[in-house]
Amino acid sequence: MSTGTPSVPNGLLGVQKATVATSDQGGEGNEVDVRVTDTSDALANVDMFAGLEPEARQRVMAVAVPRTYRKGQLLFVEGDPGESLIILRRGAVAVFRTAATGERAVLSVVKPPDVLGEVSLLDGSARSLSAEAIEDCTALALSRGAFIELVHSSPRMLDAVMRSFGSLVRRLTEQNADHVFLDLPGRVAKTLVRLAGDSSAPMVTIELNQSQLAEMAGGSRQSVNQAIGSFANRGWLRTEGRRIVVTDLAALRRRAGMTDR
Repeated sequence: MSTGTPSVPNGLLGVQKATVATSDQGGEGNEVDVRVTDTSDALANVDMFAGLEPEARQRVMAVAVPRTYRKGQLLFVEGDPGESLIILRRGAVAVFRTAATGERAVLSVVKPPDVLGEVSLLDGSARSLSAEAIEDCTALALSRGAFIELVHSSPRMLDAVMRSFGSLVRRLTEQNADHVFLDLPGRVAKTLVRLAGDSSAPMVTIELNQSQLAEMAGGSRQSVNQAIGSFANRGWLRTEGRRIVVTDLAALRRRAGMTDR
């Protein structure tokens, strides 16, 4: 497998070899030609790279490996080598821990333009979490060597890495507090608000089944189903198969104890 792509003039990527992960461990698979139609500065909106000069971002693009993951595909699992940073371009990824009993706890859902896997890159240790595509995804994989070289060569990059870790710590602290101060319906409401993101649309569709929602909210599927049913009866949302359509985001924010924007 190619571990990178040659430098491309003017930042145009054209046709590259993309790795399609086909194993349950998100490992290397068959190579297929994938045309990257977005020839703009693809990393400009990624917090970790936004502070770099455009030429530096194009150097990152030149050595990053395009990857695609099907819905349900594991990008990596706990214990895998922390060998690459994953920059999500399209889709959504659930990041989770698995107990010895097999029970899963979803810690976050990553969407573009976020990244995942940065913790293992910095300390060189094995992956401490697992990641599963909950939608069909396209991404870029940046090797640990290239990532560390960027951190060493660019003070702006180091600042971005520190901000990324700060956000991670704040998110985990908030999740711990939620389990202390919020009841289960409140955690379900807050999880739905987070998944809705910054959308200002009157209706927001969330591609997440109730089992996955239960893993994120830290409750049983039955209890989460009851909370969803209660919200539906109040007109805050409706379910459509494996999707949840939020119709009153403000009401969910209030139920979660979140301040209005």
